[in-house]
Amino acid sequence: MIAFAQCRCNGETPDRQTQGRLLRHRQQQFRRQLTAIHLQWFAAEDEGRTEDPTEHKIRKAREEGKVAKSQDVTGAVVLLFSVLGLGLLGGYILELSREMVQFYVGQATAIDVTADARPFAAFYHFFVRLTIPVGAIAFVAAVMGSYLQVGALFTLKPITPDFNRVAPNFPKFFKRAFASAEAGFNLTKALGKIIIIVLVAFLNIRNQVGRMVNLVHRPFMQSLTLVAGIAFSILVQVAVILLILSLFDYMFQRRQHIESIKMTREEVKEERKTYEGDPLIKSRLRQRMQEILSRNMVQNVPKADVVVTNPTHFAVALEYNRWAMPAPTVIAKGQDAVAQRIREIAQAHNVPVMENKPLARALYAEVEIGDVIPEKFFEAVVAVLKEVYRIGGRAVKAG
Repeated sequence: MIAFAQCRCNGETPDRQTQGRLLRHRQQQFRRQLTAIHLQWFAAEDEGRTEDPTEHKIRKAREEGKVAKSQDVTGAVVLLFSVLGLGLLGGYILELSREMVQFYVGQATAIDVTADARPFAAFYHFFVRLTIPVGAIAFVAAVMGSYLQVGALFTLKPITPDFNRVAPNFPKFFKRAFASAEAGFNLTKALGKIIIIVLVAFLNIRNQVGRMVNLVHRPFMQSLTLVAGIAFSILVQVAVILLILSLFDYMFQRRQHIESIKMTREEVKEERKTYEGDPLIKSRLRQRMQEILSRNMVQNVPKADVVVTNPTHFAVALEYNRWAMPAPTVIAKGQDAVAQRIREIAQAHNVPVMENKPLARALYAEVEIGDVIPEKFFEAVVAVLKEVYRIGGRAVKAG
């Protein structure tokens, strides 16, 4: 670029090499622009939210009505149970429909509809008896479909007016609606439903084409029974297939829900400070506790079962009471002068002192005063205690 600019300023025509470098530079700029557009268009909605949500974040989102829920699961459950309800109540509905038709046909010439209210009362009577059973089944199925996904949850926050949504972010809205994984998934899902319904209907009708052609020669009830049977079979098959496919939609919605409530590292740190305490304060309290234990550890040495030494640089006093402790516990430890003081107190109170350099170093470095030993030291410590009890003539403690 510099060489090209110099040539232009001097009125000279750039040579082929300079033109080639300029062309390559422009191509690289164009590629970077395309890459930037691509990343900007398909990037995560909440940039920087890379941390999985905490339990408190998930619970708070649930209280606000933000849960992983698939409408397809509820719709498929309602469709399946409603169709099965129609199948079980088919005889009742058919008989009630026949009774309703007979009533209105019989009263068609005997009632003045402008002056008599009986036709309207009869309509509501038949309407309620026809719709209530199927409606009740659909309502119970809808409640069950929602309960299976989110459990018992009642909140009014999702329907509370939010004035921040009066002026939505249109670029973000269009990006989510037309150029996101959710939009692509929803489009594929809608096309898949149409294909499934058409395919199931085609296969069922094709298998009954011969019988349907002859319906013109059959009685009305036989024709109605055949058509109703085909329609029932199509609805049941479609409902079952949609219910199975809705499980994939539920998993997708669950993943999208987790993505939507992810947190930044700063949010995680602030939440831990709020609900678990400041790590610096907790560290200071722990340090203070260790100082208190260190001052009192000289008093604890006489209670020890054994003191493991380096032999001169480290000393760790262990106590084990199988009735009160899950494992041997470090009640005192020290280095150099403190280790010498622990050995002197142990000898003064007839506490066995055992030399084990690797074990003494490891316990001093990894176990704090008042903590039980980790499981990886069990075998070595048990061996030391067995030797102590053997020398002292005591039985080995079980545990």
